[in-house]
Amino acid sequence: MTELSPYHEDQELDNNTSDNSHFRDILEQHISRRSLITKTASGAVALTLASTLTGCNDDDNNSSNNGGTPPTPVDPNKKPEKLNFSPVAKNQNDIVTVPEGYEATVLYALGDSINPTYGAWDDNNIPSGPSFQFRSGDCHDGMHYFGMNSTTQRFDESVSDRGLLVMNHEYINPTFLHPKGPTKVAGRRPEDEVIREVNAHGVSVIEIKKDKNSQKIEVVKNSVFNRRITGSTIMDFAGAAAGSPLLSTAYSPAARQTRGTHNNCGNGYTPWGTYLTTEENFIGYFKRSGTDKYQRTATEEIALKRYGLGLSIDYQYEKNPDGTPKKNEKGEIIYILDAQKNKIPNLDEQGRIKYLNTNSRYGWETAVGSVESQDLYDRWSADVKADAATKDYRNSPNTFGWMVEIDPFDGRQNPVKRTSLGRFAHEDSACRAIAGQPLAFYMGDDSRGEYIYKFVSEAKWDIKDINGGYAAGDKYMNAGKLYVAKFNNDGTGQWIELAFGKNGLNQSNTVYPFSSQADVVTFARLAADAVGATKMDRPEWCTVNPENGEVYVTLTNNSNRGSSYPTDAANPRSYEDLYNNTKTQKGNVNGHIIRFRENADLTTAESFKWDIYLFGAEASMAANINLSGLTDNNDLSSPDGMWFDPRGVLWIQTDDGAYTDVTNCMMLAALPGQIGDGAKATSSNGTETLVGKKVTDETLRRFLVGPKECEITGIAMTPDYKAIFINVQHPGEESADYASPSSNWPATQTNPSNKTARPRSATVVITRKDGGVIAG
Repeated sequence: MTELSPYHEDQELDNNTSDNSHFRDILEQHISRRSLITKTASGAVALTLASTLTGCNDDDNNSSNNGGTPPTPVDPNKKPEKLNFSPVAKNQNDIVTVPEGYEATVLYALGDSINPTYGAWDDNNIPSGPSFQFRSGDCHDGMHYFGMNSTTQRFDESVSDRGLLVMNHEYINPTFLHPKGPTKVAGRRPEDEVIREVNAHGVSVIEIKKDKNSQKIEVVKNSVFNRRITGSTIMDFAGAAAGSPLLSTAYSPAARQTRGTHNNCGNGYTPWGTYLTTEENFIGYFKRSGTDKYQRTATEEIALKRYGLGLSIDYQYEKNPDGTPKKNEKGEIIYILDAQKNKIPNLDEQGRIKYLNTNSRYGWETAVGSVESQDLYDRWSADVKADAATKDYRNSPNTFGWMVEIDPFDGRQNPVKRTSLGRFAHEDSACRAIAGQPLAFYMGDDSRGEYIYKFVSEAKWDIKDINGGYAAGDKYMNAGKLYVAKFNNDGTGQWIELAFGKNGLNQSNTVYPFSSQADVVTFARLAADAVGATKMDRPEWCTVNPENGEVYVTLTNNSNRGSSYPTDAANPRSYEDLYNNTKTQKGNVNGHIIRFRENADLTTAESFKWDIYLFGAEASMAANINLSGLTDNNDLSSPDGMWFDPRGVLWIQTDDGAYTDVTNCMMLAALPGQIGDGAKATSSNGTETLVGKKVTDETLRRFLVGPKECEITGIAMTPDYKAIFINVQHPGEESADYASPSSNWPATQTNPSNKTARPRSATVVITRKDGGVIAG
């Protein structure tokens, strides 16, 4: 990408060069059907807590109640037997389209104030960078609703009329964030722009209230709970890597704190009432110069390369007689061009490398501090600049890529980065909580060829810890076992423990010389490589079925499937699709959803069984590509966000670029079965696999379609099931000019003829016009 162009996730690097399997020859044996687990009266199995994505489905009423007859009473906790709402047609409109009888209202958009001192957003008068500490950030993503008890002002999962809505702001669309797009002056980013961008990342906590009769939702603008966590907020470290030299920086030589969280994509939530935000594509925020190469140890280079900051060119420097690097008059090391790799930038007249650089995504390290201290910008450079890591920011990348716990009800304490859960491109988190068993947190690493992880707490879940805040986090998330998944060719799988001294994770390891558990969790990808974990196609959101404990993971797509990634039973499709009659798309174009079930349904299980629940596809595709039997009412591409609501309705959201010649991104509701309910099938390229039971219009149906060029993501729902929240991220993303955007949403939600407003990411609340239960 060009440095200041809009960012797309598919620009992230593929950094897994290990020889681990790609699911080759998996599923040679049929997975036998298993019956559902009956919920206990105490809800032991039913208490499954999933990722940030929550969905909403409709109920049995296809139109608004225009007469005086109230809707038929329904049990809001009962899973619907079938989906009866009117399916939303595919479209490319610039609004959020919902079923007949529903309405969508914009609740909280980029730049909206959460403090009465700060005025409303004005397209023509963009607020200052510092003011975004009190305004909505950009690119709304993962989200959760926490009911609040009016007496104790603490978490109460039964309360629907008052609560805290917590959401991520993953990244920014700089084209529309600034008055006239991002700028540079003499190669440097203006400080106000950088402050605005840093503050537009992170998390929002906002109080909302709901009218019990009309179901109308509004933000409580003067709430003491409203706050922003940004790219500069002080964070504490806890767990296996806290205090490790790997996390030492000039800001915190003792490696106990860092500043900020960013690229917060999916999320999770804990059974004790705190929010988990994930740090996904964090590495692109850092710059690393070529002169840094010869100041790093061999082990540092291995880790930097695995996480995307390795220098791809092998080059050498001119030497003085004593063997030290020769430098020019500016003190820069003079490098020699490798004749075998002649496409190296920044050469001098003699063809020598002046410098080699890994650029940062937004150039924050170029800002000159006037409003803020200079080290707030220097920290985005990962170069070695001093004689010790405690004096520079070489380790700054290691302080990101974690799971971060935030207590929405306690703004006095710092958020906590829970390092025992491993460091990688965290897409999401789903917690399975069963009273009397350890907690299990399921996590995906969203890059091609990466892995699925599980963390199992040492402590057993005790419901007395509800509202335990960060102390409960210390209890359940600091001590435990980190695992990575390996999928076998017979439909079974193992969780392989990632622990120093086990499974070859020690200093003699040939992948990386591990010397401590801090090494293992900080470089979890390398540990997973070393133990032979199975490479997956961009594992994204995870969620747990509350009826039977089965875990679902979206594998959104892989353009390299069938080429550098051979097809296999769990990734069986490689095909071509013509986009807009001009562009040929190849590989696993439309993605799929895999699911697995733990042995004996225990959170501590070290083995599982798996199959594939759903394949994304266009309805018109051949049956050996459209393996799930999708129709025009439910066809989809690139499943991304996903969440089971407590009744067992599965919500699926898309982040797609393959089917957008036909329709904008969408959200669907599903009523899935269980592992083994389908049959074997053969894909168009001859790969045999096991497909879940084919869907019907009654078990999978499109609930909404978003505006132009957006991603639909982040779901939350009130406990009474009468209001759901979704996020619309980066509408008009492909627009390169702020003066002529391709989308004008959210202004178009109420005024479709508006052709001048800037597109803004926003949270939308959806209710039924008759005030009834959604998916009742």
